[in-house]
Amino acid sequence: MREIVFDTETTGINPATGDRMVEIGCVELINRCPTGREYHAYFNPQRSMPSEAEAVHGLSTIFLSDKPLFGDKCDELIDFIGDAPLIAHNAGFDFGFLNAELQHCGRDPVCLSRMICTLVMARARHPGAKHSLDALCTRFGVDRTARVKHGALLDAQLLAQVYVELSGGRQIGLSLVADSSGEAARSPQPGASIAAGNRLFRAPRPHAPSAAEVDAHARFMAGIKEPIWATISAA
Repeated sequence: MREIVFDTETTGINPATGDRMVEIGCVELINRCPTGREYHAYFNPQRSMPSEAEAVHGLSTIFLSDKPLFGDKCDELIDFIGDAPLIAHNAGFDFGFLNAELQHCGRDPVCLSRMICTLVMARARHPGAKHSLDALCTRFGVDRTARVKHGALLDAQLLAQVYVELSGGRQIGLSLVADSSGEAARSPQPGASIAAGNRLFRAPRPHAPSAAEVDAHARFMAGIKEPIWATISAA
């Protein structure tokens, strides 16, 4: 299963009042494992960067002034995410900005049915705990020492690791048994049950030794000098 973990950086908190996306970072997962494929881009928001936002992500008006517009990179981004589910932390925020930028370009919005929110997952799994990305990295032992400021690609990379842990850990997608077609069989999800009528029963494998194995064992035993079991038997 292909999924995309993504994060955005913006000029503020509300696209409806003119705030724009200035950075996006995406990480591809296949069966909960990063493939190494990533997408990252900065965008010129065509407006100044508020000091409050710059303090969060460090992206200044000058830095972004020579970056492409979102519309110039839109096709690349759409091709990368494809029709995969999209995972984000506080996903409503990131989806709001992504769809606002798509709307500016005259493109269809991403359907909210594709949205997976790790904040919702974390609250359900650990109610009452802290659920920021930093807190979840600490909880799951994800190294975040490189995170001095918010950055879309770095945060997506960290979130990908957190999402795997929130989903049950890497072993949830581990498949060691091949089916008749040669493909790896999926392991049942936690809590899944298998009806008795659907169980595959296999004939027991023979475990009896062959005549040659019995003879080789007898000759080996006969060559042992003063075996301890002989003393036990005599006692």
